[in-house]
Amino acid sequence: MLLKDKIAVVTGAGNGIGKSIADLFLENGAKVVGLDIVDCASDNPDLTMLKVNVSDFNDCQRVVEEIFKLYDHVDVLVNCAGITRDAMTKKMTEEQFDQVISVNLKGVWNLTKMIGPAMQERGYGSIISISSVVGIYGNIGQSNYAATKAGVIGMTKSWAKEFARKGENVRVNAVAPGYTMTNMMKTVPEDLLNKFKGLTMLGRLAEPIEIANAVLFLASDMSSYITGEVLNVNGGMRL
Repeated sequence: MLLKDKIAVVTGAGNGIGKSIADLFLENGAKVVGLDIVDCASDNPDLTMLKVNVSDFNDCQRVVEEIFKLYDHVDVLVNCAGITRDAMTKKMTEEQFDQVISVNLKGVWNLTKMIGPAMQERGYGSIISISSVVGIYGNIGQSNYAATKAGVIGMTKSWAKEFARKGENVRVNAVAPGYTMTNMMKTVPEDLLNKFKGLTMLGRLAEPIEIANAVLFLASDMSSYITGEVLNVNGGMRL
């Protein structure tokens, strides 16, 4: 019960890695507010699902107000919502570029701007943002996605300094997963999946729970002296 009685907000909680994080937090005693762009019902009394477009500043303000009506504070914020719009740069449209920047970068900024200062005022909190192996090494056809995930790392390191500037116990870290077997990856052809597996030292792709375990560690007090770091969870992957 690493998060017993903690209040956690998880974006992108409707599916994939975000859902695994929300479920694992619940198993570890947290009360979770899950955010997603689609409606998601829940019959778990400790899980509240709210619909929000993280790229829309005003919509984020609305949902954060709802969160603080439910709970008087937030202990953990996980920025997991993200999208891809892959294309080679010469074929990438402005819309594809802007969509990914808006969700993956501005969306992280929106929620952290609204919740981080409240953690700072209270003197306690843990913020974890999901970056990617692509944000560290880059990848062909993902210049927009790579830019956002590298930007998440830059914001993480800046926020680690900002939110602890006056000695507050607010920690900010990032997790950089490799390719993970979410439903989206299950549509990738087998030959490509085998190629990705071959790029890892462990010879396989990650399961969502393995990423969630890393996030749980950073969310809990087990990582009480870790901030401003990027935890690579990629099986030794090199792109």
